[in-house]
Amino acid sequence: MYRINEIFYSLQGEGFHSGIPSVFVRFSGCNLRCSFCDTQHQTGSMMELSAIAEAVNQYPVAQWIILTGGEPSLFIDEEFVLKLKEATGKKIAIETNGTHPLPSHLDWVTLSPKTGFEGGDIAPCILTHCDELKVVYCHQDLSQYQNITTKNRFLQPCYCEDAEANRANLEACVKAVLQHPGWRLSLQMHRLIGIR
Repeated sequence: MYRINEIFYSLQGEGFHSGIPSVFVRFSGCNLRCSFCDTQHQTGSMMELSAIAEAVNQYPVAQWIILTGGEPSLFIDEEFVLKLKEATGKKIAIETNGTHPLPSHLDWVTLSPKTGFEGGDIAPCILTHCDELKVVYCHQDLSQYQNITTKNRFLQPCYCEDAEANRANLEACVKAVLQHPGWRLSLQMHRLIGIR
């Protein structure tokens, strides 16, 4: 059984696969306590893997499943990944903070380490390889991510409810990308266009 916050169909709003239709499986629960987290960890329903697959299969045109959270790596294993692939015929991506080992057979790993944030530095990031490194930017030193091997490095301004603070975060993020051209800007497209 898995505590699932929600399962929904939308466009991937961030990073490398931005704009691609995907089914999101959002887990409840995380080992970090980042102040900017957008998941309600207290809510969720206990679901068996078969029920998760059934919910995902309500969206047959989607080619991707995005395991997100929370921190999905705390709850899944290789059997989960293989059985979900078999039951849905879809590719599986994970969005992880990198503090826990990942099972094999994932098709895409988005690593979003939270080191350097209050509540995010409770556990160290142990992953050193990923398909995509997506860092929420809050003026931190980017050199701390040099040991992570990836072909895709994204900086994303930290979202907050205050419009003026959001604008300042975006400006700082753009400036950081201009100063570090190995990185690319990632915006939360879903917030900009008003979708989930």
